[in-house]
Amino acid sequence: MSPLPTRIYGNVSVPDTPLITAALSFSKAHSTPTVHNHMIRSWLFGFILASKIPPLSNRDQEIHSLAAILHDVGLDPNPTSSLVSTDKCFEVDSANAALTFLSQSSEVDEKDWDTNRKQLLWDAIALHALPHIALHKQPEVVATSLGIAVDLVGPEGPFSKGLMTWGEYEGVVKEVPRLGMKNEFGEVMCDICKRKPMASVGSVAGEWGEKYVEGFPPEGMRILEVLEGGLEMLG
Repeated sequence: MSPLPTRIYGNVSVPDTPLITAALSFSKAHSTPTVHNHMIRSWLFGFILASKIPPLSNRDQEIHSLAAILHDVGLDPNPTSSLVSTDKCFEVDSANAALTFLSQSSEVDEKDWDTNRKQLLWDAIALHALPHIALHKQPEVVATSLGIAVDLVGPEGPFSKGLMTWGEYEGVVKEVPRLGMKNEFGEVMCDICKRKPMASVGSVAGEWGEKYVEGFPPEGMRILEVLEGGLEMLG
């Protein structure tokens, strides 16, 4: 693949293509300012880390960019949003929404987006909150998950591998502020558990639900309870 044009954003060199610009607009239109900024920082942090991890150097940077920029659009706050299902976890909604974006964007050249590239984009988004799986997948999936994790736990957390400095982190946050991320993120996770309890069991949102949402998960629907019930019945 030919090198993509680049620009500097938050002191980070990132690809600059019409499709990425369109994805930024789509992300902004389907997110709160806080969640949108989280997705942008995740993109920038992922590029910082990927530049220091040799196995990630040959990843498809456009897929990585779109995955990071769109990874939470399944949290669209619009109550009538077509991107939000009633029966799927938000990670899957976001992955499906990214494919919807591709199908609708005038910036997509179909010959550049075969089934494999679309599947890789879907995987990078759907698995982003499961680092125990994502970090063993393709470079695009790894880089997406790492950038998101750093935005949530910081440059000294378990996912940055000591490769990001506080100066790099603060340079991004200065350009793309957190806007009360701590409080809003927890509120959004709990709201999902209230609106889609069955889809949230076993997910990252479900972790918040178990701690903060009364009556979550629905009785008998913890994964352990389901498995134990099946094993008890089947022997």
